[in-house]
Amino acid sequence: MSAVIKTPDEIEKMRIAGRLAAEVLEMIEPFVKPGVTTDELNTICHDYIINEQQGIPAPLNYHGFPKSICTSVNHVICHGIPNDKALKDGDSVNIDITVIKDGYHGDTSKMFHVGTPNIQGKRLAEITQESLYLAIKMVKPGVRLGDLGAAIQKYAEGFNYSIVREYCGHGIGAEFHEEPQVMHYGKAGTGETLKAGMCLTIEPMVNAGKRQCKVLKDNWTVVTKDRSLSAQWEHTLLVTDNGVEILTHRNDDTIDKIIEHPAQ
Repeated sequence: MSAVIKTPDEIEKMRIAGRLAAEVLEMIEPFVKPGVTTDELNTICHDYIINEQQGIPAPLNYHGFPKSICTSVNHVICHGIPNDKALKDGDSVNIDITVIKDGYHGDTSKMFHVGTPNIQGKRLAEITQESLYLAIKMVKPGVRLGDLGAAIQKYAEGFNYSIVREYCGHGIGAEFHEEPQVMHYGKAGTGETLKAGMCLTIEPMVNAGKRQCKVLKDNWTVVTKDRSLSAQWEHTLLVTDNGVEILTHRNDDTIDKIIEHPAQ
């Protein structure tokens, strides 16, 4: 199975789905504060996607996932299930949103700091976001997926952080998870070659401690084995003729929505 090259009509649907997913993260920000539960955040996002956007929250019932968003707090790496535990001052939480609109998926996540940021958590989140931006800026036709993974790994490990290897980015479109798999570690010059019209996610998961993880008994929640903090950021991208378009670009992003590379 190779990557699906999107038609112009499909690309336009991807743009709409991506914009909606980004808007959910912008909408939820004021609600992320001490005392709120992740289940309350889930309800707010669910209602917004259904009622305001006339969209579908993709995680709900996906392979049995019970909620409409993923909320991964502190040492949770990914796939955290919203629950009735209140967020505390200093917590870090990744909120992962995927919206389906007209049959196409927009997938994105962002780190939020609850109340007064934990210094270690804030630094980890910043480096993780920078590693994502570094990879996004490289995206253009002809680049290999291994080039992106190697760049992310080198950057994060340069700060003595570690890259989670069991979970990765992916192609995306009419399906939530399409080919190819997008690893956040690896060797430059290897892997599938990017082509114009491909849509994919890059979503590095970076741990403050060791990279090893485990899945809890709910069969979803992934945590660091050493209970060190973890951070993740994610964007859905379109490979353009000479660069990349960030389909899930938010107002608070400090990277341009469209990055073009000079012709070689």
